[in-house]
Amino acid sequence: MNRAAIESFFATLQAANPHPATELEYTSVFELLVAVLLSAQATDVGVNKATRRLFPVANTPQAMLALGLDGLKGYIRTIGLYHTKAANLLQTCRLLIERHGGEVPRTREALERLPGVGRKTANVVLNVAFGQPTMAVDTHIFRVSNRTGLAPGKTPLAVEQQLLKRVPAAYAVDSHHWLILLGRYVCQARKPRCWECRVAPFCDFQPKTPPQPARY
Repeated sequence: MNRAAIESFFATLQAANPHPATELEYTSVFELLVAVLLSAQATDVGVNKATRRLFPVANTPQAMLALGLDGLKGYIRTIGLYHTKAANLLQTCRLLIERHGGEVPRTREALERLPGVGRKTANVVLNVAFGQPTMAVDTHIFRVSNRTGLAPGKTPLAVEQQLLKRVPAAYAVDSHHWLILLGRYVCQARKPRCWECRVAPFCDFQPKTPPQPARY
């Protein structure tokens, strides 16, 4: 995908969705951090179902710690890997209180020192909460970047670095959301829905997938 195609690609996504947002539900930076931490190898829908019960009773590090390990597990047991995630989340809450005055830090280095927070989670928090032009490369963004020719790479880090170079500055902050939504609902893994994709004219993927016949 050349520079002109990339510009048209993102201009089209912006026109269709001028103000993209994460599908995780949250009302504070701490809630966002918790939701993203829980979302590893889980769907946003599943995380939202759990946090709708969890956040009304524990939406601060102090309140989360007060639940204790078993109490927290009771709220998130429907989420994959909940045993590990509960332990990491409580330790993260302790560190937020001890090192950051109960606030979520604004730097990648500090975020990645929190248990359960890797590069992808840190990138989401930096982008969504603090408006930084970071790229959290999940399976959707990895697939879209390689399939379309936008930012080919063999690893998530390689794709991230390519995206940071190739996405025009005007689209940098929102591009993370557009690419996730594109991969989640249109440029799907098994059968990309090319016939309904607004950015198909700018995509390198060939052959484009034709409409699938209806089944009765």
